[in-house]
Amino acid sequence: MDSTRTHSGTIEQILIAGPKGTPRAPVDSARAVAGMGLMGDRYFGQKPGRYAADRQVTLIEAEAVEAVRDGGVPFTAADARRNLVTRGVRLNELVGRTFRVGGVTLRGVELCHPCGHLAKLTYRGVTRDLKMRGGLRAEVLASGEIRVGDPLAENR
Repeated sequence: MDSTRTHSGTIEQILIAGPKGTPRAPVDSARAVAGMGLMGDRYFGQKPGRYAADRQVTLIEAEAVEAVRDGGVPFTAADARRNLVTRGVRLNELVGRTFRVGGVTLRGVELCHPCGHLAKLTYRGVTRDLKMRGGLRAEVLASGEIRVGDPLAENR
């Protein structure tokens, strides 16, 4: 990848995980707290373990969700179980990079590959349909507010 290239897009939707078994709820804004995640999210402040501390926010491309729907599956961003829905940026290219979302600094940690649990909750072919497009796990490095419509841009 060309190191002078910048990656930018926008936040199209913010989804907060409520109590276990409930669907993710869309919100207009969310407070991200360094080292903790999104306030109000079920995984906020999760201790290291099964969900590592550096997996505080998850992102998915709106384009990936739309591609699944275009294949005839009634799939939504909330079904994908991610927090931030982006448009106009290839999230896979942000692994290991620092970027800003609104007033928040994030670091891309690893790809969110679709798993068997997601297939149980949605449909069997989701792991195939979202292969290499399942999203990104990120760590919150600097606290701030994220709003729908905010820009997402890689730090230079």
